[in-house]
Amino acid sequence: MRPVSSLVRALAITLCASASPANARDYGQHGAVWGIAEPDLLEQIHTRLLRLEASGETARLNAALQHRTEAKVQRPDPVPGLAAASVSRTWTFDPTITVSADIRDARGAVIIVRGTRVNPLDTVPLRSPLVFLDGDDPAALDWAATTFGKRRPKVILVSGAPLALMKARQMRFYFDQGGTLVRHFGIRAVPAVVEQKGRVLQITEQALKPAPARAS
Repeated sequence: MRPVSSLVRALAITLCASASPANARDYGQHGAVWGIAEPDLLEQIHTRLLRLEASGETARLNAALQHRTEAKVQRPDPVPGLAAASVSRTWTFDPTITVSADIRDARGAVIIVRGTRVNPLDTVPLRSPLVFLDGDDPAALDWAATTFGKRRPKVILVSGAPLALMKARQMRFYFDQGGTLVRHFGIRAVPAVVEQKGRVLQITEQALKPAPARAS
């Protein structure tokens, strides 16, 4: 009796010998066949850019972008959600923070331990008041110049054209882009003033006009 491996080998040889070209069939062509013709994406983009440049569209788009950028610099987007102060109110703001991780110096030595309460005013005092204004309100601008002129305040606009005002009033103006500062201090109306009082900040929303009388 032959071993199993010998039988398998003999069977394989028999099958190979019996195979012939006559057993291969041509089933013909079924359906249309096209070659792969996928356009090159980069080439399409390049062609499109050349057409835009030739037509002058690229120059027009660049000019429009430059105009929008200059307009944003001249007049940034106003801070949303603020009103003109109709009632004066004052509150204090404690800037003290609790350090969440050890603070180390350049050599790796711990200089402030995690959990320490730190008041930034102890090392960096607020020497000049921060005055938040609507730059489109001439009365508020006049009030700030009269009230704080000699104290050299940092005037921070929440609306208006800071560059034009600098030229017209010969003083420096800042702009609270995105309303980061007014949100931090909780300011809801302007004019508003932030001043240091000891180890806290005093914030006042100053009404320049009396609140309208309510009908009884």
